Amino acid sequence: MKNAKLPKIRPLVFSSTDNHGKPLVLPNQNFPPKPLEYDSLSYRPTVTWTNSLSSTLQHYINSDAPFCGQSIHTRIIKSGFIPNTNISIKLLILYLKCGALNYARQMFDELPQRTLSAYNYMISGNLRHGLVQESLGLVRRLVVSGERPDGYTFSMILKASTSCTSDVLLPRNLGRMVHAQIVKCDVEADDVLYTALVDSYVKNGMVGYARTVFDMVLDKNLVCSTSMISGYMSQGFVEDAEEIFSNTVEKDVVVYNAMIEGYSKSIETAEKALEVYVDMQGFNFQPNISTFASVIGACSVLAEFEFGQQVQCQLMKTELFKNVKLGSALVDMYAKCGRIEDSRRVFDHMPEKNVFTWTSMIDGYGKNGNPDEALELFRRMQECHVQPNYVTFLGALSACGHAGLVAKGCEIFDSMERDYSMKPKMEHFACMVDLLGRAGSLEQALKFILQMPEKPKSDVWAALLSSSRLHGDVEMANIAANEIFKLNANDRPGAYVALSNTLAAAGKWDNVSELREGMKLRGILKDTGYSWVGSESGL
Repeated sequence: MKNAKLPKIRPLVFSSTDNHGKPLVLPNQNFPPKPLEYDSLSYRPTVTWTNSLSSTLQHYINSDAPFCGQSIHTRIIKSGFIPNTNISIKLLILYLKCGALNYARQMFDELPQRTLSAYNYMISGNLRHGLVQESLGLVRRLVVSGERPDGYTFSMILKASTSCTSDVLLPRNLGRMVHAQIVKCDVEADDVLYTALVDSYVKNGMVGYARTVFDMVLDKNLVCSTSMISGYMSQGFVEDAEEIFSNTVEKDVVVYNAMIEGYSKSIETAEKALEVYVDMQGFNFQPNISTFASVIGACSVLAEFEFGQQVQCQLMKTELFKNVKLGSALVDMYAKCGRIEDSRRVFDHMPEKNVFTWTSMIDGYGKNGNPDEALELFRRMQECHVQPNYVTFLGALSACGHAGLVAKGCEIFDSMERDYSMKPKMEHFACMVDLLGRAGSLEQALKFILQMPEKPKSDVWAALLSSSRLHGDVEMANIAANEIFKLNANDRPGAYVALSNTLAAAGKWDNVSELREGMKLRGILKDTGYSWVGSESGL
């Protein structure tokens, strides 16, 4: 070992090929330099070698296989070469592109001087991997170090404020705090920063602030306009969204999708979603997955199955027809339009099904008066090892209620926590009360309510009231109605009407008059009933 020599870096190291036969360096690149230039570790590497190393690292950073460049760092360490700040930052970027955050953080911590660009690269890399808290920690470290954040830094903080998950606690007004710092630090704002600000305000429900920033943007880009449209639509400000849309000169599919999705949420505007869908194709914009999903949703809201059939025909001409999300949307749309056979046809021909597909079909059968088919499909779903979700259990319990299968319903309810570790929600308890009540087991339903692990809400008592009215049990109806009145006396006019009808059916007219007088004194009005039909001119 005394005579052993340290390994030398040979040209073969950097000019070899990877497993795919592709050169690891750019063609015609004079890298590495001749061995004489760094034949021993005592010799200082030349500027040419440093430049070649920088170029090679950049090549891997820009390539589709950056991980192949990690071996360069190994050779650098073995050679004893101490990289300058430029090489170190390129190695940091390379590790970030490879997803090796630990190595990237090590390179960052070993930098002799951490520049603003190094901080920005680390913040951006952590954000791309969903590490919001780590990104914000780096921002705090940046400020403490005396570096001054730039527009790119602030735009990433704003991105963090809109991309965090529910387990990450951030101030709701983080966007406003960042905005204040931008003004305070006199940062020159560009379109990217303005767009990030608008998006942050919109996603936090502050569309007024978002509009103020939006109006400051001289060259309004599509991303900014789309964000404003989505914000206005989510708040129900349809006319403001239409104004932004009409003032957007150069439109694309995404901005059309924002309008279609916004319109599709409400029955009052759903027909406009169909009109925009037709218009966008008139301007040669091809629908994508989001477009089809939104327009199928609009057909569901309008019960417009004929238009839905046209959309399906158009969808069948594309590869998107195999998409499970769109197939599930079609199943749901036909079921809500009462076309249960068409719904099942789409369901059976889907090459892939997920829990939403099964749930839509089960719920469709239940709501269209086919409880037996719903329960059979629920059984098949379990046999296929597809785990039900909360909505699936609601559909199955509802089907049991309509079919009068009390024992089966109790078994399904018990299996939620026993077999799937899913704690029943208030809706499931209400479904069970309805199941027992429909079967005439009102005493058992009341006992079930009193044994609930949490305080029952008005929907649970409303289910008992409805069943009491069905079976003409005045005493039980009084108990249920009084509990509803204790919870929200003025927000459930239906409870007063149900109790009044139960008393009237039992011939207790004095009690009916007393109850209706009480409604007048509280200013409680019965909801006006209405229905709608389709015609050539609209609804």
